Amino acid sequence: MDVHGRDLRYFAAVARELSFTRAAGRLFVSQPALSKQIRMLEKQLDAELFERDRRTVRLTAVGQALLPHAQVVLAAWEAAEAAVGEAKAAERATLTIGMSTSPGRGLLPALRARLTARFPAARPVLRQVNWADPTAGLADGTSDVAFVWLPLPDAGRYRWVVVAREPRMVALPDGHPLVARAAGDPEGAVDFAGLLDEPFLALPSAAGPLRDYWLALDSRNGREPKLGGVVASAEETHEAVANGEGVALLAAGNAPLVARDTVVCLPVRGITPSELAVAVRREDTRPLSRAYLAGAGDLAAGAPD
Repeated sequence: MDVHGRDLRYFAAVARELSFTRAAGRLFVSQPALSKQIRMLEKQLDAELFERDRRTVRLTAVGQALLPHAQVVLAAWEAAEAAVGEAKAAERATLTIGMSTSPGRGLLPALRARLTARFPAARPVLRQVNWADPTAGLADGTSDVAFVWLPLPDAGRYRWVVVAREPRMVALPDGHPLVARAAGDPEGAVDFAGLLDEPFLALPSAAGPLRDYWLALDSRNGREPKLGGVVASAEETHEAVANGEGVALLAAGNAPLVARDTVVCLPVRGITPSELAVAVRREDTRPLSRAYLAGAGDLAAGAPD
């Protein structure tokens, strides 16, 4: 038996008022419409719910039996509607921020402050994503905004703001000959030409153009890199370099994530600087997403908080 919540609500209103006229007014429906729905409910139950005469309305024994259960169902439905409303509000207020490594550089607190200044109820949620996804969750929709390194695959799908431009460095074991050579360099740096014969650690192939960028294919004049291994996190990079499996390019701001124990990071001449950006999907028009990107633009432009 399927009974509509509306019918139970109408029944409960008449039972409370013991008047079809007053109940119709409370429900903002016409009295004939209310009477028709009650008759339909009685037909469905195959029992009368009210005794009616010209002056009074009383619950029948069946009506008295039904009323407490109807009230429980209606209260449960009201609670369900409230829970759904809260969940929808929380969903609208939640902004999932994807990242492959912590962006550092003071970016997260600065952008959070800008976001919550405009939307005090906003709830930023951080999501760590494997390096195999260069979009940090934007491509599959698991992130609303993301900190990404350029270039992005399918760049036309996204809008972004560059929030940091940094030279690329190379991570090496501390006993590598190039470390001693850099010690005698006025800038403490190595030339990229001196790295061409080194085995490089690469991002997973799924990273596409970003994998090529961190292998510096644009600076090799067509010379294929030697691959020493594949890494998908800062920890994996540190361990692979420390074990002598290869060297790795990384942004200067990320050097502290790798340079410790027996691994050092040196500046590299002869390659372009890296660019860290905040990105959103181009079709995303959510106010929170747009506000976060706008905040990144203000931050990049040096606007005050």
